[in-house]
Amino acid sequence: MTTPKNELLFLALGGSDEIGMNANLYGCQGKWIMVDLGVTFGHEDYPGIDLIMPDIEFIEDRKNDLLGIILTHGHEDHIGAVPYLAADLGVPLYATPFTAALIRGKLEEQGIADEVQLNIVPMEGQVNLGPFDIRFVPLAHSILEMSALVIETPHGKVFHTGDWKLDDNPIIGTPASAEQLTAIGDEGILAMICDSTNVFNATPSGSEASVHADLLKHVTEAKGRVVVTTFASNSARLQTLADVAREAGRKLCFAGRSLHKIVEASQATGYLKNLPETVDMESVDAYPRNQVMVVATGGQGEARAALARIAEGNHPVKLEEGDTVIFSSKQIPGNEMAIGHVMNQLARRNIIMITEKQAHVHVSGHPGRSELAKLYEWVRPEILVPVHGERRHMAEQARFAQSQGVPKTIVQSNGDVIRLAPDGPEQVGHERTGRLVLDGDTIIASDGEAITQRRRLSWYGIINVAVALDGDNNLLGDPVIRLHGIPIEAEIDDFLDEASQAAEKAVKDWRGDLSDLRENLRLAVRRVATNWTGKKPIVDVLVVETA
Repeated sequence: MTTPKNELLFLALGGSDEIGMNANLYGCQGKWIMVDLGVTFGHEDYPGIDLIMPDIEFIEDRKNDLLGIILTHGHEDHIGAVPYLAADLGVPLYATPFTAALIRGKLEEQGIADEVQLNIVPMEGQVNLGPFDIRFVPLAHSILEMSALVIETPHGKVFHTGDWKLDDNPIIGTPASAEQLTAIGDEGILAMICDSTNVFNATPSGSEASVHADLLKHVTEAKGRVVVTTFASNSARLQTLADVAREAGRKLCFAGRSLHKIVEASQATGYLKNLPETVDMESVDAYPRNQVMVVATGGQGEARAALARIAEGNHPVKLEEGDTVIFSSKQIPGNEMAIGHVMNQLARRNIIMITEKQAHVHVSGHPGRSELAKLYEWVRPEILVPVHGERRHMAEQARFAQSQGVPKTIVQSNGDVIRLAPDGPEQVGHERTGRLVLDGDTIIASDGEAITQRRRLSWYGIINVAVALDGDNNLLGDPVIRLHGIPIEAEIDDFLDEASQAAEKAVKDWRGDLSDLRENLRLAVRRVATNWTGKKPIVDVLVVETA
């Protein structure tokens, strides 16, 4: 059982070998702190699932030694699991004002705002938890108040980057300067735990201010209605779009619940104070088509988001031939098919589309190689631990860091216990990790029976078989057979006849108890289905005994 002794440990429960679902632990002198507690989103491997969370059983078993959860910023992959898991851990949360506002909203939605202690830390503030002294360091990103952490321990200092980029003109907020980051390096940094997302990009991510010109150009040139889709959390982009709408002489409309939440949280914490006049979705049609610009959620193809519904034509905002949709966002890997589906729907209606590949309408929130090289130069860590990436991203960052003169690197996976000091880095153990899924209102294991059965249902379909027996265990009437998702349509009557005969024979040949009969019926009907379709569907059997 892993317990940090006179040492400094790092353990990722999520966010390594994957992009998303970040949850990182630091252990020292018998105590732990957690940095971030996020989610990733459902996909075809998890039918019916919207949210996936890290399995934090490891730290739940040690929650008496957990001192607190520090949140670097408000993206879902860093805070999304807080309303579902933090209350059970029973420790205080620490976040800057804007991030805290987003978290508070989530806790209130779950009805647990009074159960979780949420502490607001001022920008560049400090938190002292046992052997950990934690200092917040503002960095640029695609959301307000992203803060790296300087974590001071008796065994050395860690610079935990969170998600970041370099931006000399970030529109909103003031990130730490090169001089400030160099001063942190002068303190002596044992290890840097660093974002790997864009390590394959040779060019810098680019300044947020740089997208203004092309956005204004295309909005101004558009003849009809304009819809711009972007990441709702990017308040700086929302400010840019607000300025573009004003300069283009268009009314501004926000379409999407998450956009309104971000605007409210931003304004409540002192940002986005100078937005132009806005109109609601239901009022858009009251204005000429060339006098409104709609900012909509759904740039990643989310089925229930505003853009998908606009593309389908079942949203208050209506588009016509010749209108324009600008994708002020980048495709997140894995979302290509969903985004393509939305784009194809728009194309069928002759909607003009502009993406980041056609114009400079988006910049990333993660560092390219040149930005990584600068941070290594300023901070000068002894050890580099890549996180926030698939294995290929993390392995490449380790190689790149070594080429830039970082003395030591280690590539770890979720569950690997890494001793940073003394005599680190070294993997000294491995703990079980996994995934939890939010299924309706219930949190269950992603590899449990419910999800396994649901996958099988989606792959193979199901056949329900019901038979009734009299007091002498003879068949009463015909077996009742129902198909769900079985690829038999034109000859279904012939199939049902053959399956029914197989079921009758199974009853006739039956010897033993009822469990034997159910298994015989299951195998007999499935054998018929396999002969007809080549598939092995789930066969659910009901046996009714009558007096």
